[in-house]
Amino acid sequence: MKPIVFFITLFLSLSSCTQVQKRTVDDFNFDWKFIKSDLQNAENTSFDDAEWQDIRLPHDWSILGGYQKDKGASSTGFTEGGIGWYRKTFTVPSSDKDREIWIEFDGVYCNSTVFINGKKLGFRPSGYSSFSYALSEHINFGEENVIAVKVDHSNFVDSRWYTGSGIYRDVRLVKTSKTHIPQWGVQIETPKVSDKEATVRVKTSIKAASNSTSVKVSLMDENQQVIAESEAKALTGDVVDQKLQVLQPKRWDIDSPHLYTAKLQVFDNGQLVDETEERFGIRDFEFDSKKGFFLNGKNVKIKGVNLHHDVGAVGAAAVKDHWVFRLKKLKSVGVNAIRMAHNPHSPLLMDLCDEMGFLVMNEAFDEWYVPKAKMLTCLGGQKAPIDISEGYPEVFREWAERDLKDLIRRDYNHPSVIMWSIGNEIEWTFPAYSQTYAKLQKGIREYEDTPTFDTTVIKPVFEKVTGGVDSLSIIAHQLSKWVKEEDTTRPTVCGSVRPSIAFASGYADAVDILGLNYREIDYDAAHEAFPNKMMLGSENWVAYSEWKAVQERDFIPGIFVWTGFAYLGEAGLWPRKGLNISMFDFAGFKNPRGHFFECLWKEDPKVYMVTTPASESEFSYTQKGGWKFDIQLKEKPVWAELRLWEWYKVNEHWNYKAGEEIVVQTYTNCEEAELFLNGKSLGKQSLSDFAETDNIIKWLVPYQKGELKVVGYNKGKKAEEYVLHTVGKIAKIEVSSDQTQMSANQYDVAHITVKMFDKNGYEIKNSTEEVKFHVSEELDLLGVDNGSEMNVSPHTTDHVKSHKGRALAMVRAKDKVGSGKVYVSVGELRSDVVEIGLE
Repeated sequence: MKPIVFFITLFLSLSSCTQVQKRTVDDFNFDWKFIKSDLQNAENTSFDDAEWQDIRLPHDWSILGGYQKDKGASSTGFTEGGIGWYRKTFTVPSSDKDREIWIEFDGVYCNSTVFINGKKLGFRPSGYSSFSYALSEHINFGEENVIAVKVDHSNFVDSRWYTGSGIYRDVRLVKTSKTHIPQWGVQIETPKVSDKEATVRVKTSIKAASNSTSVKVSLMDENQQVIAESEAKALTGDVVDQKLQVLQPKRWDIDSPHLYTAKLQVFDNGQLVDETEERFGIRDFEFDSKKGFFLNGKNVKIKGVNLHHDVGAVGAAAVKDHWVFRLKKLKSVGVNAIRMAHNPHSPLLMDLCDEMGFLVMNEAFDEWYVPKAKMLTCLGGQKAPIDISEGYPEVFREWAERDLKDLIRRDYNHPSVIMWSIGNEIEWTFPAYSQTYAKLQKGIREYEDTPTFDTTVIKPVFEKVTGGVDSLSIIAHQLSKWVKEEDTTRPTVCGSVRPSIAFASGYADAVDILGLNYREIDYDAAHEAFPNKMMLGSENWVAYSEWKAVQERDFIPGIFVWTGFAYLGEAGLWPRKGLNISMFDFAGFKNPRGHFFECLWKEDPKVYMVTTPASESEFSYTQKGGWKFDIQLKEKPVWAELRLWEWYKVNEHWNYKAGEEIVVQTYTNCEEAELFLNGKSLGKQSLSDFAETDNIIKWLVPYQKGELKVVGYNKGKKAEEYVLHTVGKIAKIEVSSDQTQMSANQYDVAHITVKMFDKNGYEIKNSTEEVKFHVSEELDLLGVDNGSEMNVSPHTTDHVKSHKGRALAMVRAKDKVGSGKVYVSVGELRSDVVEIGLE
């Protein structure tokens, strides 16, 4: 061999030996095995899992097992828990031997123990936390490896609502170099923002850095064009802190949620060894204790909802399209904020809040070390025994700091997140708060009368009850301290149910913002006593009075109503599986209160109409002459307690007995509304006449078969109308899909909506029919639903009884391109075919 050829060959050989592969992130959701059983030695590689079920993630065995009257509990939606095992066999090529490899879990409910090749990697009790484990030293490179996960949800009533069971969120396998950016190792802030320029601060943690390691940050716009760059040396053990300037920044906002991308590249001796990307938004915000909330200098009222993490028919096993479907509906009624009730939610949902423009209250805990009551049946007060209800409070002292800080690190870069909540209604678990309240507030009616906020009166009583030591306040200060150790750019908050006591105890001082749960009656007294304390409505009834209180007070920036969507659990007696006290039901159909709040929260002209027989209505009425009636809520209705959470008893149809007296309620944001029965006007009324009561225009109408129409007017001109018709038997089925095109990626999901019509083309909203879904082989039928809280039929079938004439199916794309087809039949009647393109 000639010397020059030898040199080139040696150089190429050395180059290939030292070439470093950049980061790869592998989808680890497929090809798992599952069994619901408490087995021994299932973590071992030699264990025979041939008879186990083949599944893919996300997976929720509770919802798949159906609703169980005798094996479940009302708190958690009458579903089963238990113990389950997951196993996945995989190989890692020998060429990856010098790489750093770890596995990431977005959420496993709960008490998960993870093994690799029989070796225990770790245990995580929280079912909501995201976590990872290093694998490199345990992997058999070039051979088969087995990941095994034991999930122990034996205490299946460990929550006040549905949790799900199993590996119900995504899993990933990450490979990179030894010198790399760890999970959640990038923090991005925008400390200075103006129309002309924004400062973007990027802090990057580096593992195994040396004096020859550097980090390059490239900021890119929506077209992936680089708009700013910076490179800096990484000193061993230090965080690389870089500041970049962006000219004429496009701000992230609820109406224009503009996102940038930061590309981070790690170089060692000039060679690229790791690369990752983080999305972020440029925005600034401020809470003012007297003027409210400001986003990018603009005063914004927070129109928020609380959300639990289940999504109806698939339980907790939600993919991106499930959340897109729900968030679009929330956006359609004017929602601009979400409280993640009451634990960390999916990273998928956090990403979508960034993309779609939702403000987020990110919440860590519903319980601290004292548990809340868990019920077998909520009505009647039958508590669940301890042996099936012990949960996170048992490990709170050990895990709270890690879980809280992991949440902040995970979600730090989301521009949607504007506050961290350390707890929800914690005072209920510390009796001294309610005991002090009772001693001071004799004769005060809960939710109806304002208590005293005079701390000079409250504090001596509280200290006598507690003996001078309040562990709640101590823990709250510690939790807030941990938050500030991770993030000083966002305020802390809690959901308080005893605010008058919280101010005296020091609990209120532990947080930057005091959230008031169902305490609208306290706003003025609390603000008068503590004018410099920021407060907001952290949990509120979906009621006009709640929003009216916010509109009339600049110092209250907004509310989070309970809830945006119906959720499983926290219900009553079988077969009530959950609570539909929301804007949208389990299947995503808009509830009457959703129509009502749309009129409050959006400016687009709208009218909507609901009806109730006067004999069943909660209204009393007296005739004032002609068609005019004075219609008022009955003085002491039997439903007074539930009415705070429940909506009016209303129907959405016009089918009654001839001559029956019907109370017609109209929701509108128009100045006036006029009602017509079969073309005859029953009078025009002004919305302002109802603004001090419930903001609902009402008529009393003797039922006549035919057409009932309401017309809304602004400045005397017709702006919008809504019509109800007397309907006959079903003659037509209409089927629609929220997706017309999907990727054949085995993830994309379409929601198939069913409505029914009579021979005249009028929609039927009062029928119950057996609906069967027919789905072509290109699609998987994930689940069916009808939206009713009383529907306890299995979701994993192809049929369901309609509720209010409606039904829903969720279908998922397989891996075949072409088109998927869906049609519906009711008896001999069948719908047209809905076709969804698959590419």
